Amino acid sequence: MKQEVFAAEMMAVLDVAKKQKSPANAGLFIFTGMSKKILFVCIENSNRSQMSQAFAKMIGGDEIEAYSSGSKPSGRINQKAIEAMKELGYDLKKHRSKDLEQVKEFAPFDAVVTMGCGDACPWMPAKKFIDWQIPDPRDMNEEDFRKVRDLIKEKWQIY
Repeated sequence: MKQEVFAAEMMAVLDVAKKQKSPANAGLFIFTGMSKKILFVCIENSNRSQMSQAFAKMIGGDEIEAYSSGSKPSGRINQKAIEAMKELGYDLKKHRSKDLEQVKEFAPFDAVVTMGCGDACPWMPAKKFIDWQIPDPRDMNEEDFRKVRDLIKEKWQIY
């Protein structure tokens, strides 16, 4: 059910995505050789938006300029997020928790993707706005935290 809802949202962004056969077509944008800017926003910028940014870099490579921020950043990356991404070969230690003011200079974005933070995620200039409704894994055990990480990865691999 969640994937069906996500697919419907993505069709607004990628009206021709399913027509392409490229394995690079694994997420928010058709990879056309032109870089796309995506901002991922959650409240603390310590878990969901950080992992989303990491997957954008892993999957999109040079064709995605990925940013993340929080409406009330914690100032640190959750150790569980660091460990969860390390399992997939990504070093999240090089990231830092940021507020929206610190990424405003990169606007406008091709898309702003919120993690389900509702009114706590203020507006940023963008062509598209998408809400993934990802549960906050901050206080979850490691197994459930990985499920959230994998849900974020699925959002990128839907196509």
